[in-house]
Amino acid sequence: MKTILMAALLAFGTQAQADDTGKDDLLSIIQHQQEQLATLQQQLETTRASVEALRQQVENNVAATEEANQKAEILADSIDNRPAVAESANSIGGYGELHFNMLENQVDGVDKNVVDFHRFVLFYGHRFNDRTRFYSELEVEHAWSGDDLPGEVELEQAYVEYDWATNQSLRAGMFLIPVGILNETHEPPTFYGVERNPVESNVLATTWWEGGLSFTGSFADSMRYDWALHSGLDVSASDNYAIRSGRQKVAKAKFNSGASTARLRWLGVPGLELSASVQYQDDITQETDPTAGSAWLFSGHVSWRYQGFGLRALYARWSLEGQGPEAVGADVQEGWYVEPSWRFNEHWGVFARYNRWDNQAGNSINTEYTQIDAGLNYWLNPNVVFKFDYQDQDSPPGKAEFDGWNLGFGYMF
Repeated sequence: MKTILMAALLAFGTQAQADDTGKDDLLSIIQHQQEQLATLQQQLETTRASVEALRQQVENNVAATEEANQKAEILADSIDNRPAVAESANSIGGYGELHFNMLENQVDGVDKNVVDFHRFVLFYGHRFNDRTRFYSELEVEHAWSGDDLPGEVELEQAYVEYDWATNQSLRAGMFLIPVGILNETHEPPTFYGVERNPVESNVLATTWWEGGLSFTGSFADSMRYDWALHSGLDVSASDNYAIRSGRQKVAKAKFNSGASTARLRWLGVPGLELSASVQYQDDITQETDPTAGSAWLFSGHVSWRYQGFGLRALYARWSLEGQGPEAVGADVQEGWYVEPSWRFNEHWGVFARYNRWDNQAGNSINTEYTQIDAGLNYWLNPNVVFKFDYQDQDSPPGKAEFDGWNLGFGYMF
């Protein structure tokens, strides 16, 4: 019995101790929860303050937006109520080039040191409507023109162009003949070398224009064509029937014999152009020389640009009928050149060109010229260029042979 009583007392004491410990733990938990509630209450007050500030900012922004919209509506109304200003139907442009030639004639040793503002050109165009346009080009050569002065004032182009169908146009007036690479596109920033290459200058007579009608257009996506009926050349025996001296420039030009030119170009690969031209004239002396007659011109070129690499190559050949041209070897006049180039970046490029031409290629004696050109272009921007090159020329016996340096500056706009 005593044993039972002792066990009961011991159990009661242990339970009492456990109850005291539980109470302490519960008080600790309650105290911790109260601290958390206080922290949450503080965070809630902070959030309420932030929300109130954000609400005030939104209200201010809405008010500012409404004010801005009202101002925009007022401005739009004022613009809509202004008198309409028509887009200008007139356009102007141009190009020019200054040359420094420092050459020496290898035959007699005489220097040819010249500074020449070679060309000053102005373009003027007018758009009559969406299908009809006018285009003109007025040029001053060698800066100073007049009697016994070196310069000339020339009207190179003046024609109306009419789009008679989609991608098909008709030109009427005075225009550049569709032959070669430079005859139609010869602004200084578009080609290498200070001077235009001698093959296109002497065989294709660049720059060469005539008066008449021209049809131009495209088909099959990558094909372009030109077909022109126009005035012709007037070469003479006194100049050995040289093509360049036969240009009449549509200045009271003889029209006893007209000419026709056709060109076909393929542009199927970006950066690549393949072109072929043919021209026929019934009498290249305008019926002034009974020993001469008809003439054919055949020319073709490739112009390729791939990344920094560029290549231009051209061949041209004239065939003149008659005993007169044959007697001096002018029944065949031909030339060709190859010009590789490398464009380092948007500013710098270098080139080399080999030229060979002969305006009396039918002769049994040597009448052939060759010339090597090499140099560089620096484009200040795409429309302004500085040029530098060296030329090494080989001429027929007894003809002037110029070697030396050329510097140039050119622009277009």
